[in-house]
Amino acid sequence: MPEVNLLKSLDYSVLQQCMHCGMCLPTCPTYDETKFERSSPRGRIRLMREVADGRLAVSPAFAEEMSYCLGCLACQTACPAGVDYATLFETARGEVERQQVVGGLRRRFIRWVTLSVLFRRPRLLRAFGRALWLYQRLGVQSAVRALGIPRILPKRLRRLEAMTPTVRPPFSNKRIQPTESASQPKYRVALLTGCVQDLLYANINRATADVLLANGCEVLTPPVQYCCGSLHAHNGELDLARDLARKNLDLFPVAELDAIITNAGGCGSHLKKYAELLHDDAAYHERAKQWDAKVRDIHEWLIQINCRPPKAAPLPAASSSLQPPGSSLLITYDASCHLLHGQKIARQPLELLRLIPGVKLVPLPESDWCCGAAGVYTITQPEQSAKLLARKIDHLASTGAQVLASGNPGCLLQLETGAGRDLRTAGIRVCHPVELLSEAYRAEQR
Repeated sequence: MPEVNLLKSLDYSVLQQCMHCGMCLPTCPTYDETKFERSSPRGRIRLMREVADGRLAVSPAFAEEMSYCLGCLACQTACPAGVDYATLFETARGEVERQQVVGGLRRRFIRWVTLSVLFRRPRLLRAFGRALWLYQRLGVQSAVRALGIPRILPKRLRRLEAMTPTVRPPFSNKRIQPTESASQPKYRVALLTGCVQDLLYANINRATADVLLANGCEVLTPPVQYCCGSLHAHNGELDLARDLARKNLDLFPVAELDAIITNAGGCGSHLKKYAELLHDDAAYHERAKQWDAKVRDIHEWLIQINCRPPKAAPLPAASSSLQPPGSSLLITYDASCHLLHGQKIARQPLELLRLIPGVKLVPLPESDWCCGAAGVYTITQPEQSAKLLARKIDHLASTGAQVLASGNPGCLLQLETGAGRDLRTAGIRVCHPVELLSEAYRAEQR
């Protein structure tokens, strides 16, 4: 194993930038839970600096603290010094993986199967998705649960089985043509369909394409696309993230596009950092800078091009069945952490929702507080994830909203799960803002 400490290899000014002022403390969910300094952003940065200086070893305790962090980046928004916590956090997790101080053969095998194999091979991932869909569609999953088989599984596998998401084919390549165009296109854009988004929420990708078409865009959607690499970077696999970045740069005609559109807040935060990720790659760095300049979250892009207000409200079937005729549809919005804190996109989703006729926005308390999804956090830190989700659902129940909108697939999955399990919120629809906008455009045609 090469003797290269990843934290030590960072520009030291990045580690020094934290003033330890404590402005981040009230925004950090893990510090709020424990009140331990080590579980705060400034505490973790101090630990990273000690590792970089050689005064602290990368131990299982250090690894656990890095794993306990959600990576929600609320601290970046609060920080008056502009500390780049995202880079520090990913580098620290990368050093943990490099030194292999946690887990054994089973953990390494699971990471190899998921991060190195499934999420780097889009066709294989779709094949896995189809197999999982058949397992669910044919009733095998229901039978397995009815027979109580999960109860005999080890605790970790039992928890994973209960969290199995519902696969929703057809996938994006069957819903969206490689090229679709408005009658007189003003813009040429590429649509990123993602990996988790493709398997679980391909309908959101279709809605995104429809909204782009309604706003004068020619939409390029390659039928086979690679994962953006955010899942890998957030989990310390920086070399795999770089490999996926190169594959995406090779796949899209970046110079010919006005924008590269993502509808996933977590992915977008990573997609805008390809130049930083490939800063040492002479062959790709310039192209990556051009890529970064053109990546746009769907909310950001629509506001930038003066999104056309729909002329009709979403159809009743697309909203709550309890909505009285002629009344406003009550919608509340939960901000994806990486959309808000990573990309600094706060007002645009709300502005788009306000464009829709027949909609009334109601505020969600702590809408800028993490829901506990945080990538694979539900798997690595299930207890803390559950506490954050319960807190979010309590706030949701207080709004009286009929629809909860959010702009990231991981958040949507987490919020759907939490809302569906609570009697107070079981009837609330959870969706992406672009779905409501798409439904309103379709309603115009009637």
